[in-house]
Amino acid sequence: MTFHKSTGTQVQWRTHIENSPPGPDRTGGIRGEFLLLTAAMTPEGKALLNIVILGFGFMLMFTAFQTCGNIEQTVIKSLNNFTASGYTSMSIIYGVFSASNLVAPSVVAICGPQLSMFFSGLLYSAYVAVFIQPRVWSFYTASVLVGFGAAVLWTAQGNVLAINSTDSTIGRNSGIFWALLQLNMFFGNLYIFLAWQGHDHISEKDRQTVFISLTVISLVGCFLFFLIRKPDAAEPTPSETSDPVLGESTDSVSISGPPRRSLCSQGLDAFVKACKLSVTKEMLLLSMPIAYTGLELTFYSGVYGTCIGAMTRFGHDAKGLIGISGILIGVGEIVGGGAFGILNRCNRLGRNPVVLLGLLIHYLAFYLIFLNIAPDAPQAPEEGTDLQAYITPNVGVALFCSFLLGLGDSCFNTQLLSIVGFMFKEDSAPAFAVYYFIQSIMAAIAFSYSNVLQLPWQLLLLVVTGFLGTLSFLAAEWAVVAKRRDSDYDSI
Repeated sequence: MTFHKSTGTQVQWRTHIENSPPGPDRTGGIRGEFLLLTAAMTPEGKALLNIVILGFGFMLMFTAFQTCGNIEQTVIKSLNNFTASGYTSMSIIYGVFSASNLVAPSVVAICGPQLSMFFSGLLYSAYVAVFIQPRVWSFYTASVLVGFGAAVLWTAQGNVLAINSTDSTIGRNSGIFWALLQLNMFFGNLYIFLAWQGHDHISEKDRQTVFISLTVISLVGCFLFFLIRKPDAAEPTPSETSDPVLGESTDSVSISGPPRRSLCSQGLDAFVKACKLSVTKEMLLLSMPIAYTGLELTFYSGVYGTCIGAMTRFGHDAKGLIGISGILIGVGEIVGGGAFGILNRCNRLGRNPVVLLGLLIHYLAFYLIFLNIAPDAPQAPEEGTDLQAYITPNVGVALFCSFLLGLGDSCFNTQLLSIVGFMFKEDSAPAFAVYYFIQSIMAAIAFSYSNVLQLPWQLLLLVVTGFLGTLSFLAAEWAVVAKRRDSDYDSI
């Protein structure tokens, strides 16, 4: 039974519930109560609640996965007779991720975004669980599987974000999702700091306790996706009456349900649509800033924490500082998501100033890291490095740079999510598949060279790519302004 905003329908709904006989609708537990709650909400409220649930689900999953990525190279160094590399694993993940984005829209078309996110989340949980009792073969196998799962997960996420947003709410919803997602950087890393403070070596008990807890947290996040409900439309609009994957007219947008065409046909059409979108002028312009986010994602999520943990001049607390660094990256992400997403109605100048600010913030962070962190820190052994850069290593400067990395990243990602969702709303799943294809292949490349390139060269690549990416984003934004002057652009 669909809920409408009129008072009469609210009364009918209450009467229907009150007169319902005992059964699954009345005693279905938390999920049943949630269904009753969402049925009594306005379409706008239901869509916003879906975004919040989406954000919390991702927050829990990535509390586990991002914390794992932040510490795995340090953990691997503490293992005996374990020849795998955390950088190599991440390179495999993002390499498979990039290739899998070509088929991810087809998977989402066949399974629907809800089931796609759930099963992809299980693969993330399996990757984290590998560290409970690590083996080289299971570690690299899980890396391949989670790469495929990541492509499906993020394509489905973009789909859910788009179908629960309008032109006037896509910016707000992108900010809310991003801020909730980045809360993951706080909880897991706080635990790492408290558990590992003062530890020069990570024991087996320390490792197992951490990764069992992270696996459980990840699984909870997976099951949250089942609370996302079908969005309602108060009035039919092009964005609300289009198929979430193929952009074709439908009577309603459904998280699941029987398709009107064969599943194979839908999957093939989604693949073809993604290929076509990848060579459009708009996507080609956005490819450079997206590529930059892939490179800097690698740096802040895997390389920089390892660098801090390797600095023996930071004292015995260097390993624990990895957790504090992750927390401050998350704080920067949350501050940026709130300032440039939730509060973006105050910004009448569009997305360009935010991206320019993000570039300046990152340049400041890169310069301070260049001065503060030893050049061989990314490749240092477990005992760390005694070298220093151009100033006496300073913990406060190192942690301030963590905050700047997160803040700058949020500037780029909130605006890229917003512009992709705005420009390709009717083809959201293929568009986000292309987005994550570009981002992930660059992250795979970055994790590959992180094994061999010293820190100054990695920073130089980030500086050059960030500059070119910002110029390309400005051109894409100006194209949007010229093409959609009659839209409600200023509210995005």
